[in-house]
Amino acid sequence: MKNRRSFLKKLAAGTLTAGLLPIAKNAAAGEVKLKGALIHHVYFWLKEPKNEAHKKQLVKALNDLLKVETIKLSHIGFPAGTESRDVVDHSYSVSYMIMFDDQAGQDTYQVHPLHVKFVEDNSHLWDKVIVYDSLD
Repeated sequence: MKNRRSFLKKLAAGTLTAGLLPIAKNAAAGEVKLKGALIHHVYFWLKEPKNEAHKKQLVKALNDLLKVETIKLSHIGFPAGTESRDVVDHSYSVSYMIMFDDQAGQDTYQVHPLHVKFVEDNSHLWDKVIVYDSLD
C-alpha cells in the first residue's frame, strides 16, 4: 500500500509539473520575477584567446565549479556573432553567469573550497576578469 501511495504522489507531482511547463515556457519576461536573487556574471579574457586547450580547461573548471550547492542557475557562454556596435563588447573569451537565491548564497560560494581551488588552479589562464553582481 505504501508503494502505491508513493507512486500516486509522484504521478501527481509529475503531472502538475508537466502541466506548468507550457505556462512557464510561454511566460512573458515581465511575468518572471527573480525577487531577492543575486546574479553573478563573470567575464574572462584568456592570456591566449586562440588557445583552444586553455579555453576547454577553463570551461571544464567552470562546470566543476557548478557543484557548489548554493548555485541555482548557470550559463557558460562565448561571444555571440552579433553586429559590432559601440555598446557591444565581443572581446572576452568566456562568460560565466550563475544565480543564487540571495546574498548569503553568493557569500558562501566565494569562500567555498571549490571556488578557492578554481581560482588557484586556473588563474594562470586569464589576463583579465570582470565581475558584475546584481541584486534587486
